[in-house]
Amino acid sequence: MSIATRRILRSTVVASATALCAAISTLPANALDAQWCKDVHIRFFVGGAEGDAFGTIVYNGAKQAAADLGPKVDYIFSGWDVEKMVQQLREAVAVKPAGIAMMGHPGDAAIMPLAEQAHKDGIKMMYQNVPVPTVTAAFGGGYVGAQQEQQGRALGAEAFKLAGLKSGDKAIMIGPFENESRGARERGTVAALKEAGVDVVQINSVTEWAADPNLAIPVITAALLNNPGVKAVGYPGGQMLGNVPTYMQAAGRKAGDIFNFGFDTSPQIVEAFKGGWVQLTADQQPFMQGYLPILSICQQVVLGLAPMNVDTGAGFVTPQNYEIVSELAKQALR
Repeated sequence: MSIATRRILRSTVVASATALCAAISTLPANALDAQWCKDVHIRFFVGGAEGDAFGTIVYNGAKQAAADLGPKVDYIFSGWDVEKMVQQLREAVAVKPAGIAMMGHPGDAAIMPLAEQAHKDGIKMMYQNVPVPTVTAAFGGGYVGAQQEQQGRALGAEAFKLAGLKSGDKAIMIGPFENESRGARERGTVAALKEAGVDVVQINSVTEWAADPNLAIPVITAALLNNPGVKAVGYPGGQMLGNVPTYMQAAGRKAGDIFNFGFDTSPQIVEAFKGGWVQLTADQQPFMQGYLPILSICQQVVLGLAPMNVDTGAGFVTPQNYEIVSELAKQALR
């Protein structure tokens, strides 16, 4: 190699290194500092009403992310009303924040036109709790939450095993079966039980039961009285599962008479485990469904990273292991 060639190569290496250093220096220096997302405006959908069992854990996760990262966050409470969520999403898109973290309960069809508008406006979208795969395939965005049908089927199989059910036994499953997206989880549970030979009585839940689970007392009591041989009852969320002692007592049943199972953890569910009223729940870690969408929007806006996709389904809580999560559940963190 000639001296001239070596000089050219050396100059090229030096120039490349200089360019690399210059590129690194243009990265946002505050990305490594506390509150590195402080200039980002986010609208975050909590899903439920203020103070409800599941929504409070989601809210606490979102608040922790805001405290850690520094964005300005508007918290949107919907009382689990899908029509209200759609209207609130329409309003959120009109405000044009940097990002929106949206509950997927309204489903692909209802969210699609608003997701399209958000995409046109450059708004970063994340979805939590209920996936909207058609929307994210068309206009991007990530998802943080359990995979609905997969988690539902897993719970049905686990309930069949732990309850000692056999073909021909009868169970009740409560859920929003008419909601195409949100009801996929409970439909999965029913499918798993039916495939194992269990006779499943389905009760369609209404939005108001999530906000006030006592409203379901007459319906559940009647179902138990009309089906005296029921071995197991499944519930669609933490609010109703935490209210199991009330349901059972209203129907004249004692703790342990029926295998009660469902989804989520809460202080009420921990107490129901302790009292022998609840025997199984599927944990979907709602704290992560609050924290990670905000983190992902910050990463997308500030660092140009791709949206997160995280399955938060963590497994099952039973009478044998509920004490592991009990203290965090009482603090509305699990």
